[in-house]
Amino acid sequence: MEILRVEHLSKRYGEGETVVQALDDVSFCVEKGEFVAIIGPSGSGKSTLLHLIGGVDHPTSGKVMIDGTDIYGLNETKLAIFRRRQIGLIYQFYNLIPVLDVEENITLPLLLDGTGVEKEELKELTKTLGIADRLHHLPNQLSGGQQQRVSIGRALISHPALMLADEPTGNLDSKNSAEIIHLLKLSNMKYNQTLIMITHDENIALQADRIISIQDGRIASDKSRKAWRRI
Repeated sequence: MEILRVEHLSKRYGEGETVVQALDDVSFCVEKGEFVAIIGPSGSGKSTLLHLIGGVDHPTSGKVMIDGTDIYGLNETKLAIFRRRQIGLIYQFYNLIPVLDVEENITLPLLLDGTGVEKEELKELTKTLGIADRLHHLPNQLSGGQQQRVSIGRALISHPALMLADEPTGNLDSKNSAEIIHLLKLSNMKYNQTLIMITHDENIALQADRIISIQDGRIASDKSRKAWRRI
C-alpha cells in the first residue's frame, strides 16, 4: 500500500543570478512500512527534500501526497493539523521543550490536538524506549541518547503516517547511535511504521529496505535492499 507519493518536486531559493536550485524534479513513491534511507553529500538537497515531505517548507513546484492527501493543497491551518497528526519529525538536536518533562514532551502532540493520552500506551512506549523511569525529568537532566529517545516517543505517540528522521544520530556517540537506530528499526518493524531517514553513515543506510541517493538536487540512484533486511 502506497503511503507517500512525491511528484516532480522542485525547490528554488533566490532569483536571477543568485538562484539556487536545491531540488530539481524529484519523483518517487514509498510503501507503508518501508524503511528508506536518503543519502548524499552536504548541499545535495536531501534535507530540503525531507523538509518538503514533512510540510515544514513549501516547494516551488510539484506535489507531496501522504496517505492520499495533497499536503500543499491544504491551507496553513489544515497543514499544521495534518503535520501534527500524520508526520513524526525527529531532528539531530532533539528540539525538546526545556520547561516540559519527559511525559509532557512525548504527549505534546496529543495535548495540542485536544486528544486524551492512553496511559497504558504511553507506559508501553516509554518502556520500549528505555525511559519509563525518566518521565518526570526535564530535558537538561537527560543524556543526549535519552533526549533522542524522548524525541522518538513524541514522533510515535500520535501514530503518524510517516516518521521523518534528519540525521537522528549525528549528535550522539557510537553506542547511543546504535541504540537509537535499533529503536527506530524496532518501531518500523513492531508498529509497521514507515520511516524515512537522512544519514551520512553508510552502515546505517545499509540497514534500510531501500537507499535513495541525492546528488545536485536530483535522484542519482534508488536501490531496494528488502531481501537483505535484518534487525
